[in-house]
Amino acid sequence: MKLLLILTLLSTITGCARERYIVDTKGKNMESYQQDLAECKSYTEQIDTSADAASDAASGAVVGALIGAIVGGERGAVRGAGVGAVSGGTRGAVKAEREKDKVVKNCLRNRGYTILN
Repeated sequence: MKLLLILTLLSTITGCARERYIVDTKGKNMESYQQDLAECKSYTEQIDTSADAASDAASGAVVGALIGAIVGGERGAVRGAGVGAVSGGTRGAVKAEREKDKVVKNCLRNRGYTILN
């Protein structure tokens, strides 16, 4: 339960921090740009960030448990699994957020905007 809460929090924080697209709007209608941006962002709803986070959390837990068992026996395995799950889940959430950024940028480029970042 704690892991799910941590992953949700990290995913939310990551999602809020990524709202930065630098676009050359010279000669562009800003109302049209805002509408295009909103439409492009709507496509990202097709990306399942929770699935990526959960998959990478599971992988991280296995690797962490193995390393923890080698270093610290049974107790180390439990701790290693927890650390691995959190770091893996975070990695998966960040990966999904990057994919969302890529989708928005590609969409805007296809609509004629020059993306500067």
